[in-house]
Amino acid sequence: SVMEEPTARSHRIACLKLTLFLLSVWAFVSFGCSILLRSWMDGNLPSVGSVPFGFWMAQQGSIICFVLLLVVYAVCMRRLDDKHGYNEE
Repeated sequence: SVMEEPTARSHRIACLKLTLFLLSVWAFVSFGCSILLRSWMDGNLPSVGSVPFGFWMAQQGSIICFVLLLVVYAVCMRRLDDKHGYNEE
């Protein structure tokens, strides 16, 4: 119907904005911190345990960030779905 169309469109736009933002964070952490900025982080940031921060970020930090992004995505999508009337109840 006519009333549902703007809600569906605004829901889709909000979902795409969220997805693109989280993908850009993931790309920056995975590619930027793990590859491009690794040597800078090794020299300028404190070590994590006995390893340089850049190495730790490449090995563990990017994985932890990815898992956190999954949680953020799930929470934000639930809120968006509820806001636009697409809840599972």
